[in-house]
Amino acid sequence: IFIENIQSSSPTPAPSPSPSPQSQNERLKVRLAGYPRKHNEGRVELFYKGEWGTICDDDFSISNANVLCRQLGFVSATGWTHSAKYGKGQGKIWLDNVLCNGGEKSIDSCKSRGWGNSDCTHDEDAGVVCKDERIPGFVDSNPDNDENKIEEVRLRPVVAMAKKRLPITEGVVEVKHKDGWAQICDLGWTIKNTRVVCGMLGFPHEKKVNKNFYKLYLERQKSYFHVHSVACTGTEVHLAACPLEFSKRNATSSCEGGMAAVVSCMPGPQFMQNSGLKKKLKTSSNVRLKGGARLGEGRVEVLKDNEWGTVCDDRWSLQSASVVCRELGFGSAKEALTGARMGQGMGPIYMNEVKCLGQEKSIWNCPFKNITSEDCQHMEDAAVRCSVPYMGLESLIRIVGGRSNYEGRVEVQVGSKWGTVCSTGWTTKEAMVVCRQLGLGYSMHAINETWYWDSSNVTEMIMSGVKCTGNEMSLSQCQHHKTVSCQKSAAKFAAGVICSDTASDLILNAPLVQQTVYIEDRPLHMLYCAAEEDCLSKSAAKANWPYGHRRLLRFSSQIHNIGRADFKPKAGRHSWVWHACHGHYHSMDIFTHYDLLNANGSKVAEGHKASFCLEDTDCQEGVSKRYECANFGDQGITVGCWDLYRHDIDCQWIDITDVKPGNYILQIVINPNHEVAESDFTNNAMKCNCKYDGHRIWLHNCHVGDAFSEEAERRFEKYPGQLNNQVS
Repeated sequence: IFIENIQSSSPTPAPSPSPSPQSQNERLKVRLAGYPRKHNEGRVELFYKGEWGTICDDDFSISNANVLCRQLGFVSATGWTHSAKYGKGQGKIWLDNVLCNGGEKSIDSCKSRGWGNSDCTHDEDAGVVCKDERIPGFVDSNPDNDENKIEEVRLRPVVAMAKKRLPITEGVVEVKHKDGWAQICDLGWTIKNTRVVCGMLGFPHEKKVNKNFYKLYLERQKSYFHVHSVACTGTEVHLAACPLEFSKRNATSSCEGGMAAVVSCMPGPQFMQNSGLKKKLKTSSNVRLKGGARLGEGRVEVLKDNEWGTVCDDRWSLQSASVVCRELGFGSAKEALTGARMGQGMGPIYMNEVKCLGQEKSIWNCPFKNITSEDCQHMEDAAVRCSVPYMGLESLIRIVGGRSNYEGRVEVQVGSKWGTVCSTGWTTKEAMVVCRQLGLGYSMHAINETWYWDSSNVTEMIMSGVKCTGNEMSLSQCQHHKTVSCQKSAAKFAAGVICSDTASDLILNAPLVQQTVYIEDRPLHMLYCAAEEDCLSKSAAKANWPYGHRRLLRFSSQIHNIGRADFKPKAGRHSWVWHACHGHYHSMDIFTHYDLLNANGSKVAEGHKASFCLEDTDCQEGVSKRYECANFGDQGITVGCWDLYRHDIDCQWIDITDVKPGNYILQIVINPNHEVAESDFTNNAMKCNCKYDGHRIWLHNCHVGDAFSEEAERRFEKYPGQLNNQVS
């Protein structure tokens, strides 16, 4: 991009302005490069003496970034980056110790050590992030016609069988060039290059390839070489980040003695066709992703001493993120996300300043710092988006008739036919799989009647009895009937979904339950209101009212929304129920189950905290309350807030009048019927070991359903816990 270069005429003390690269009236060319980046960010490169080079990040400041962003046609900078965040540049480092005051028209009017005078390496290449707003009337006189930009890479299989099966794991490496695809010369090609190609295509490992087989095939083909040589270190997340040499135009042979590069990759277990290999290749059991809407993305959680915790985002990089991605059976990382972009975790934070090189087998093998409480909070939880193999799953399903791409009737392809899905038994879990398969995030609603959507081109019903666990990659992986059987097979009763990029995520504060538990013998004359709301066990009906008492197990429950969307009741306010007794509206029929279970998982007592009024009791710093029950106010829980039900309010108990002394499990489940969409239902249940001696009660080991390792959970239970709330 060319910008007028105005030199200051007054003498300046050293360091002096960089000598002008061209004559006074020529303009300095500036561009953004590197990977991964958006159009308004990247590594800064300058064109001087016929060669592109970089700027060192020493002394780099927001003033320098402002000058560069304006030179690029943006109104200003929002930040700058160091340590080659967008990959290392090549060639010269043109400027070092650049000091702008911010008002300069061009970077070469700023003070510096002079052109080509630098003591830096490309590890210190500076980048900028510009505000995505163009200067009005800015003429882009250096359009981005960089032919040597590599964005798309693919493997072209040559075996007929391999073309039909997805994912494609082996073939000739091809790069998108102009309107077609071109090859890479394999002279000097190393396994490190292969690792980078496999990683960016979603594969964690590379394999050796039979070159002789391909040589015969390639000799009969005409190859068009766009890239002459590649020299990756093996830790890059994309081929574009490796040093590349491009084939010279008009050269007679651009790959003398070589052939087109060929690569073979090993997919992660969940993308493998061969089930025998799956068992051998286990993914890590001490790292997981949480809160992500799509496959291969989420908040990074690590397991230590049998308890899951998060990673702080200080110095969180693509290299560290890639180690996590590969460890979980995906490819290299597309993005290393900071600032709890995939929601905040609960519980411990285990790692800070993780500095992986990119070759490590596990994030636990990387250098990191342990956390001290003042270092990090959950608003700094690190997350990743991993490269995943192209499986073509989104082409086997579609949403039609809705008002947007996110809304509509579900249609699936079976064989060559498209058709609708029976809505009998259609729940949030099935809808979640549909939204995930389409890459549209979470399901906000599972729709059982679609009569109000356009049905002019309705197809026949071709799938019924669908039952998913909720973790499947596609609807076809869920159980379903072999032959279609549906009571209401008319089109207006087809299954439908509404998808959304974000969802809420409720989680209980387990330690608080443990800290606040006690027993109260409450006189019956104080329990009329609670009885009316069905908060006592069935034997209370036979009691001699108003004499006598009920024994209540009481505790506080604090419900946090750690997701990325507010939690709102499904029912509109027109259908909320007024409870005169407690003086507020109830917006959900069943919001929480409180149960006491015995050693074989049967329920011995239950709390009927059926309906709730949902509101923000309190919020973390910087978040303001939005929901309040009083005066028929809006109900819900804002992201970053929590709803507290204190131990001393009505119905915040389990009636244990009829319970004998013994060892039990206290279990609390929020949103038990999955009535409202959440990004994660595994953390909705909370359990505690409970010891009752007939007079006092002790709770220990209180934890959220997914907080412990599987082994610790088995030790805790010794019998299967129960989530379905049916009294046996």
